Amino acid sequence: MTTSVKSLMEQANAAVPRVNAAEALEMAKRADALWLDVRDAPEVAQSGKVAGAVNISRGMLEFRADPSSPAYDKNFVGEKTIFVYCASGGRSALAGKTLKDLGYEHVYNLGAFKDWVEGGGKVD
Repeated sequence: MTTSVKSLMEQANAAVPRVNAAEALEMAKRADALWLDVRDAPEVAQSGKVAGAVNISRGMLEFRADPSSPAYDKNFVGEKTIFVYCASGGRSALAGKTLKDLGYEHVYNLGAFKDWVEGGGKVD
């Protein structure tokens, strides 16, 4: 059975709630937050990232987020509320769905990095 990008995006958007910068900042006050930038390194170098965010490109996410992987990133340890973002919101939606599939429960799509900046979020 084949699928399409449209179908994958619909599934991801249905599984991962979208939040804006203000909502994310409020939620992060009450939780152990992980800000996750899934853009590629050159994108991050060009524009910066959410203050304190961890950059793991979308293509490496499964390897970094799976505790059984030798490439596991210890930023995922513990019960985290994960806020994922990218350049436009598409990769972050797909990344959020992947994290949900890997067992992470509290995952939110912050959408586009520019939305964070326009919402007054701090940038490194």
